[in-house]
Amino acid sequence: MREANRAAAMNASDLLASDLLQRLRTISHSFCVTEGGSHGPDHSERVLHTALAIGERMGARLDILAPAALLHDIGRKEESLSQGRVCHARRGAELATGLLPDLGYRAEEIEAICHCIRSHRFRGELRPASLEAAILHDADKLDSIGAVGIGRAFLFAGQIGARLHNPELDPATTSSYSLEDTAYREFRIKMSRVRNRMLTAVGREMAEQRQAFMHTFFDQLTRETSGMRP
Repeated sequence: MREANRAAAMNASDLLASDLLQRLRTISHSFCVTEGGSHGPDHSERVLHTALAIGERMGARLDILAPAALLHDIGRKEESLSQGRVCHARRGAELATGLLPDLGYRAEEIEAICHCIRSHRFRGELRPASLEAAILHDADKLDSIGAVGIGRAFLFAGQIGARLHNPELDPATTSSYSLEDTAYREFRIKMSRVRNRMLTAVGREMAEQRQAFMHTFFDQLTRETSGMRP
């Protein structure tokens, strides 16, 4: 039996320890390591674990979810180099189509995996059309909120030289890649809206928990930076 076929019967723990997943991880890291920051290999690893956790609860095909999660951002370098002209989701699916046959995946499995990758951004007409695709979408978005999302936002703010906190400013009056492009600005403009974009019930549940934590964190940060009493 081919390697990819054996993966279909595995639970999450077995799948994570499999040789096939290690091969997929090596491929994923080779594409994503140069991205660093918010979209390095650690992002794909977190998306993998979140997707599998949701997938187990919802009875999804983990053998489709795992490769899709690890490969979902392999087109991001080309998107960055093209300054956004290349869609990393579409390009990632194209790249995965050429990589997966050598790992033993059948045509129908490749199509299912590549649909997940192609639709994980959910921009415009390309809506996730399978349970696995919806789960990958949610897992990717969940990595942008909660404690991890806050950490990524501060990481990006530090990379561009933004200041620590600016709750006194209306985000609409500030600009991206500026001194005022703080983690709090990211929270107000983007992160606070993610929970409304979840496609699965489990994703919505997790997003609500992370949303509550973000409010608590930024309330505390405002108190500390303004000298307010707890």
